[in-house]
Amino acid sequence: MARLADIKLKICGMRDAENIQAVTALSPQYMGFIFYRKSPRFVGDDFVMPAISPGIKKVGVFVNETTENILRIASRYDLTLIQLHGHETPEQCRDLKAKGLSVIKVFSVGEDFDWSTVQPYKSLADFFLFDTKGKYYGGNAQAFDWSLLQKYDQEIPFFLSGGLSPENIDDVDRLKGMNLYALDVNSGVEDSPGVKNASKIESVLEKLKSLK
Repeated sequence: MARLADIKLKICGMRDAENIQAVTALSPQYMGFIFYRKSPRFVGDDFVMPAISPGIKKVGVFVNETTENILRIASRYDLTLIQLHGHETPEQCRDLKAKGLSVIKVFSVGEDFDWSTVQPYKSLADFFLFDTKGKYYGGNAQAFDWSLLQKYDQEIPFFLSGGLSPENIDDVDRLKGMNLYALDVNSGVEDSPGVKNASKIESVLEKLKSLK
């Protein structure tokens, strides 16, 4: 289990070149790019990836996409991890890993979430990501009841997502002893969809450093 002070940070929903460079200067460990057309943070068909520090891992976010298209996009943008946010099968995870990609499998958590759902993915995903169950595939901008994570067996390290912002980062202290690997922050540090506020990200980073 990672210590809270070692929690990584992923800034997701990036697409503007100047904004990407500003966030790169803050050195989050992960940066997420959404390749799902229905997302308000979709990078667009003509997206050009600006130079990013090799210390920041690039994550491609996909929803019910074909393996062929994921591999094509991963190659084009030199993605390190693939985040699967839809109803992807364990077999698709296996196929992506066979191509040398790391996989983050997302599960939307609500009061009625069946935790046995994660079981078939345990040997195939490098990480899980637990997000808030809602109308959209991510981007619901609401936190779920984190006490539900007590029902998780903690075998696979996980990213925590859903409504995270400078205002509630301190509450992550409640997750001590869990296999929390990283925080996935998106709308909670935005000025507008896809445009992040550097000061808000700095605030998140400072609060993460203060967690013990």
